[in-house]
Formats: sequence, C-alpha cells, structure tokens
Amino acid sequence: MVDHKSPEPCLAYKLIQYWQNDYMAELIYYCGTMDSGKSTLALQTAHNHRSRGRDGVIFTSKDRAGKGLISSRLGLQIDALEVDEDMDIHKLIVERLSIGGRINFIICDEAQFYTPTQIEQLAKVVDGLGIDVYAFGILSDFRTKLFPGSARLVELADRVQTLQVEALCWCGERATHNARTVGGKMVTEGEQVVVGDVSTSSNVAYEVLCRRHHMRNVTSKVSNPASEQPLPFNN
Repeated sequence: MVDHKSPEPCLAYKLIQYWQNDYMAELIYYCGTMDSGKSTLALQTAHNHRSRGRDGVIFTSKDRAGKGLISSRLGLQIDALEVDEDMDIHKLIVERLSIGGRINFIICDEAQFYTPTQIEQLAKVVDGLGIDVYAFGILSDFRTKLFPGSARLVELADRVQTLQVEALCWCGERATHNARTVGGKMVTEGEQVVVGDVSTSSNVAYEVLCRRHHMRNVTSKVSNPASEQPLPFNN
C-alpha cells in the first residue's frame, strides 16, 4: 500500500505563513504641538531603521524648509517625497514593490496635512502589505480644530502616542495649543493651512501656548509689551 503523504511545505511558504500569522504591522501616530520635536523624532526613527539595514520610504508635506524635505529645529534635515493632495500613496508603494523594491517601513511627517483618503491609503498599506507606518503631526490647528488628516489618523491608527517632549508656554506651563500670530498678536480666523514657524521674526508666525493663555489670546508679546519699549537711558 502506497503511503500518500502530503508534501512538506517549502521553507519560503513557512516563512510567509509565519510572517502573516505572527506579525502584525502597525499604523502609529505620534502627535504633539509645534516645537515638541515631531520632525526630530521622525528623523531619528528613519536613522534607527536605516542603521539596521532596513529600507523605507519617507514622506512629508509643506515642511517649513521647503518642498521634499524633513527638517528639524536642531538643524538636521533629509530628503523626502512631497505629498500633494493628488498623490495615491498606496499605489506608489505597490508600484515600488512590483519592480523589486524593498520597503520595511514608511515615515510620514507633517501628517496633519494629508487628506483623509491618503490616511486610509496608509492603513491599507499596513493591513494589505504588512508594512509599518510611522506618522508624525499636529492634532489641531490655531483655532483648536482637528486637522482632517489628524482626525482620520486618530480614528484609524493602531496607536496614538503623545510626544514625551513637552513644549512650553511663555508662562512656563505645558503648551497644549498652537496659536497663529500676526505682528505678535494672536488671530483666530483665516485659512487653516498657512505654513510658518515659531520664529518671531516673521509677520505671520506661530506660538505654542497653554490652554489658559490660548483661550485668553495672550501671547508672549502681549503679555510683556513693555519689553519692546526702549529704556529712557538708552537714548
């Protein structure tokens, strides 16, 4: 009698089954106010993966340093793919994989500027392709309203993590809100997206505030107007 045994699965098949059964890729959203080190963490995450021989794709949108860059206030920056509202992120990743590219991770900086559809594409990459996605961004705008991209990330992400580095309000308390200033004075109306920085040298800028001072519209300049007046003995 012939013993018809099932063929032994090949090693490649076993590895695929192990990957699918024992590893779950994640979509993780790291969020904080401006000046809390989001881009610095994005750069560090990219370095950590690349230093271990892992390949990834890095995206950004509307970085203050210019198109196609991730920049940190510490002076570091790397090239990245600029995400505009028409980009199909899932399609781009699939096309790279189909020509033999290796993608172990994806980093998305300034994720608050991505469209809700693009956030859904990132979730599709995680679930369908098994690639980890690390997103970094700001939850709410200068009006304390959630950015559409951030809102969809909160809804879909496997984990939402608040950055441990706390930005500080001018009063010394933990900063929780982003304020837009014009000439040093806080404004609460206008376009949701106006690229700026926390530098006080530009007319349109941003400042991080605690909730108390954000609700009272009290910026550092408003809190201490006398600091801009010349002392009488300086004349």
